[in-house]
Amino acid sequence: MAVVWALGQVGAVWVAVVLGLIVLPSALGISLGISEAYMWVLVKTLEWATIRLQKGVKKPQMPRTPTANGIIERDETPMEKEIARLHRADFEFSHIFYFCRKGFEAIVEDEVTQRFSSEELLSWNLLTRTNVNFHYISLRLTVVWVIGVIVRYCFLLPLRITLAAIGITSMIVGTTAVGQLPNSSVKNYLSEVVHLTCSRILVRALSGTIHYHNKENRPRKGGICVANHTSPIDAIILTNDGCYAMVGQVHGGLMGIIQRATVKACPHVWFERSEIKDRHLVTKRLREHVADKSKLPILIFPEGTCINNTSVMMFKKGSFEIGGTIYPVAIKYDPQFGDAFWNSSKYNIVSYLLRIMTSWAIVCNVWYLPPMVREEDEDAVQFANRVRSAIAHQGGLTELPWDGGLKRAKVKDTFKEEQQKNYSKMLVRNGSVG
Repeated sequence: MAVVWALGQVGAVWVAVVLGLIVLPSALGISLGISEAYMWVLVKTLEWATIRLQKGVKKPQMPRTPTANGIIERDETPMEKEIARLHRADFEFSHIFYFCRKGFEAIVEDEVTQRFSSEELLSWNLLTRTNVNFHYISLRLTVVWVIGVIVRYCFLLPLRITLAAIGITSMIVGTTAVGQLPNSSVKNYLSEVVHLTCSRILVRALSGTIHYHNKENRPRKGGICVANHTSPIDAIILTNDGCYAMVGQVHGGLMGIIQRATVKACPHVWFERSEIKDRHLVTKRLREHVADKSKLPILIFPEGTCINNTSVMMFKKGSFEIGGTIYPVAIKYDPQFGDAFWNSSKYNIVSYLLRIMTSWAIVCNVWYLPPMVREEDEDAVQFANRVRSAIAHQGGLTELPWDGGLKRAKVKDTFKEEQQKNYSKMLVRNGSVG
């Protein structure tokens, strides 16, 4: 009985400290400096660890090449120039080497599938020892790593789970209560307050440090906010600085409860599984939402899947056929403090959240870009590509024309046939065939 009473007292003190030092300041939008102090200590620790790693390396090594630049040296000679040489002489067996080399390059490291795995770090961040380049260096570095494991799993993880539970519960209770009010400006105001407050608490649950740039370009009501997609927490990162109407498929479980509660207080656009496949129905409902200038801006991730924080892949044109003003947003996470990328083909949502909750922190930059509108001589695809280029340039991301759906599907046969036709046309044009 005494043990239960003691545990109850400890739990009460824990909740009181969390509410007083974190939740209440978050709700009021103020900071007590605890996060700043934590980040300062963390940065200094990682800098010290990097120096120890460099000193511990016995043999000089060439600087490692970032993943974005590739692990193999590619010959970027255009295919047209390579094939153009074929007409200068009779056919030789060596003429096929160009295609063989390109095939091997695609097998070793194609530019698509590598975007669906976590980006490689240049220096160990004391989170994992799975990389063979980060081996035993010194006793002090090992002790610091062990202390870090204890801090992350025995202190930060329980704290973050507590904050996440408070934030989610507050979201469900708050939006349900606001949803009972009649439609009015008061209801809209209270809904925005609930969403902002709960999002701030959830960001604290991630030890989030977010830097927002060019706030004068923040999305406005009646518009469409489009952003690159790295993680499910992208929505929380953006909602921490402003309210949006979410678009997505209806889910079950805890996510379904949150969706049903929030839609009562805010005009989110949720679709049933059968409706999400009806392109015309989706476009119609989104156009109706955008036409009402009193409603919150729609938040859409046109890539349709999470990409690993190094690139921006093809934007699906549906979001750009609706009309209205597009507000591009670029999101770039700092992988030194934690990997925000969700590889949904490898980790389920529970495993992913556990990895996030046991990382050092989530640090990212958010850039609000100037609003963009579709030009008269521009179709939806061209408009989508223009917006994607602006986001990639601002976020320092690689721009790729590939569909993010390749994360789970194979390349369509029609695309392969198109490439084969291009090869054959060049061969015929250069006089190598016929």
